[in-house]
Amino acid sequence: MSEAIVGSSGRPPALRQVLASPLYRGSALALFLAGIGASAAAPQIVLFLVRDLGAPLPLAGLYYLTSLAGPIAGYLVGSYSDRTGNRLTLFRLCALAGFVGWALMALSTAIWVPFVVGALILAFSNATFSQLFAAVHDEQVANPGARNDSVVAIIRMANTAGWVIGPVIGAWVAASFGLRPMIWLTAICFLAQIAALGTLGTKPSETASAEAKPAPRRGPGLVEMLPLLAFTGLFVLVYAGEAIKYGFLLLYMEEQLRLEPAVRGAVIGIQPLIELIIMPFSIVLARRVGILNLLAIGALFGLAANLCFALWADVVGMFVGQILMGGVWGFFMVLGIIVAQRLLPDAVATASAIFMTSTALSMALGGLAGGLGVSTLGLPHVFFIPAACALAAAIGLAIMARRYRLE
Repeated sequence: MSEAIVGSSGRPPALRQVLASPLYRGSALALFLAGIGASAAAPQIVLFLVRDLGAPLPLAGLYYLTSLAGPIAGYLVGSYSDRTGNRLTLFRLCALAGFVGWALMALSTAIWVPFVVGALILAFSNATFSQLFAAVHDEQVANPGARNDSVVAIIRMANTAGWVIGPVIGAWVAASFGLRPMIWLTAICFLAQIAALGTLGTKPSETASAEAKPAPRRGPGLVEMLPLLAFTGLFVLVYAGEAIKYGFLLLYMEEQLRLEPAVRGAVIGIQPLIELIIMPFSIVLARRVGILNLLAIGALFGLAANLCFALWADVVGMFVGQILMGGVWGFFMVLGIIVAQRLLPDAVATASAIFMTSTALSMALGGLAGGLGVSTLGLPHVFFIPAACALAAAIGLAIMARRYRLE
């Protein structure tokens, strides 16, 4: 494990910080639960709409467009959080919205209910991430330390760990008990996030944000936000490839490469494992080469991965591509939130919300580009599209690295 996490003496300074701090420890547990809940439901929601509610498949596929409300809800929550500094209360309200939304989903009998719930309620539940990372940032401002970035890495790794095991748990619950109990599992995971933080932050002396730095009374202007928006736009380009990969890689492996189901599963499953391996090292590498330079390298990994999918037509090419994608997200999942907060240091909740909810825009962009691309380029050449997006992102990140010194 990385020296930044474990320490040269073999003792774990950053890990010890996480375990010793109620905020860090609770945040890691909450994000682990969030990862389980989200990843358990994500592969099953269309199946639920079709099998349990009788939705036509094309209509069910449009459900994911409800996530486009997430960035708007995230911005509203983030800007209010920056004005008030009340991170954990907003976190609890957003987690409660997640519980209520998924519970209504599990109880729904009409096709329109999940769409309304997704756009109006679950959109706010996505802001739990930004509020936790804003609270962690406030704590680190109040208590500066050499290992603070590594603490963020460990907390982010907890969410990735949840995404590793969540699909397995979700598939087992759905197969054993049905799709509605699986959705209830996701609802319970949101409720459990509130329990993970306990009563933390309810007393003024426990709220680091109030002591560390007064919250700004006005939201950041557009000029102040331009660097953050530019960085987020580049992240959207990189992440758009995930939507194309989710939509077509399994289909390509099944119909054209004729790979066995177990092999296809192994190809898909290797990416999050590589992410977990790389995440602890990303902080150390960022300190050596520069955080934006490392993200530019990560985007080049995305370019190489998609070229593997497009040009290397055998199982080895699929594994190599997924390993490279693990490198992409091993860098971006840890360092992205750090960069976003440093580009807008006076409104960290707003920065966190804009960055973390931008994945909805990425999925919409990727879905549109993939749908149009596969009809013109076909499989596997549709992967040239995310390769081009990753190349553009790498160039943009390299330019930002010369302009902004975030180390």
